[in-house]
Amino acid sequence: MKIGPKYKLCRRHGSNVFEKCQTQKFALNQEKKARTMRRPRSRSNYGQQLIEKQKARFTYGVSERQFRRYVWYALELTGNPADNLFQRLEERLDNVIFKLGYASSRPMARQLVNHGHFLVNGKRLTIPSHQVKEGDIISLRPNSSDKGFITQESEKSAVAIPAWLSLDSSKNEAKITGRPAYEPSEQQFDLTRVIEFYSR
Repeated sequence: MKIGPKYKLCRRHGSNVFEKCQTQKFALNQEKKARTMRRPRSRSNYGQQLIEKQKARFTYGVSERQFRRYVWYALELTGNPADNLFQRLEERLDNVIFKLGYASSRPMARQLVNHGHFLVNGKRLTIPSHQVKEGDIISLRPNSSDKGFITQESEKSAVAIPAWLSLDSSKNEAKITGRPAYEPSEQQFDLTRVIEFYSR
């Protein structure tokens, strides 16, 4: 997926979109620019929905075509479409690897999956978009356990493991113990507006 200049996108959508923008240097630079910039124009309802859609899409590194499929899938299921969409995005294998702390960013987690460093229920998978489900066992491939970058990233990652994941660090093994719950106040994007964008 081609994303474009990340710093420019962070300035437009917010610093939480990409991990590389979540630094003190970037924040100070933004504060400095905010003091010299004119008052921003108010966005239309469509513009606000578009921004929220782009925030969610860039956060997970999903192409427009794939993201649209996720939304259609969420609309077809029973229940709240925003909750369904959030679960679909969170249960991607690359996102799970990131949440477990094996990678400092989702792009890195995607690369680790592409290179076949992880097993799902004992089977090697190289598909970052693979949807995990409750009860799945995710483990580090034995031949990858001695890779220096795995240990380094796992140690320095400060990501809090969600309640729906259970990690046994001694075995390099994790289990999907539940399903992710969408809490709008804890996210930097509003999936309700995303659903409205595609429901026009």
